[in-house]
Amino acid sequence: MRKITDLEDLSQLYGTPVPASLTKVMNGLTPLYRRWIDASRFVVLSTVGPEGTDASPRGDDGPVVKLVDDRTIWLPDWRGNNRIDNLRNIVRDPRVSLMFMVPGCNNVVRVNGSAFLTDDPEATGAFEQRGRHPKTVIVIETEEIYFQCAKALMRSGLWSRDDSEGLPTPGDFVKAVDADFDGAAYDSGYVEYAKDRMW
Repeated sequence: MRKITDLEDLSQLYGTPVPASLTKVMNGLTPLYRRWIDASRFVVLSTVGPEGTDASPRGDDGPVVKLVDDRTIWLPDWRGNNRIDNLRNIVRDPRVSLMFMVPGCNNVVRVNGSAFLTDDPEATGAFEQRGRHPKTVIVIETEEIYFQCAKALMRSGLWSRDDSEGLPTPGDFVKAVDADFDGAAYDSGYVEYAKDRMW
């Protein structure tokens, strides 16, 4: 299999970028991008660290982030499994990317920037939910923001289909590496278990 290792070789294969793909890039949160991100309840956070890369989904029942000013985004770190892979990465390498999605919309909005973590009460308190606060907030300084064209979501039919029937469950995944794990009990009880641990 031929490996492409030269940027010139890559450019020859693809040619020049579509002009709009470059002119659409902004370095701050314009009113239109603010409106779009405010409608998003789901974002994928991507980071890089010494061990490699990581990406994780983040969601909320309202806007998934707070837009503090035209360059600053706050993303809460709500309760999870305490692996904190992304957080470890941010402490050691501030580069982050965000991909915001809105159900029913085939475009996504991408943000690239740098980040740090804070447990400052002003930041954590801004996300109070049912008397709870995130342990930390990821503070992101935007460097690039742009929408991604709709082709990928159109091809996948992401919002128009349900392909979940017959897929392995979380319990199946754990049981595959731990034969004594009760995967069926884990799956059947997870919704109830998670109710009090969402925030």
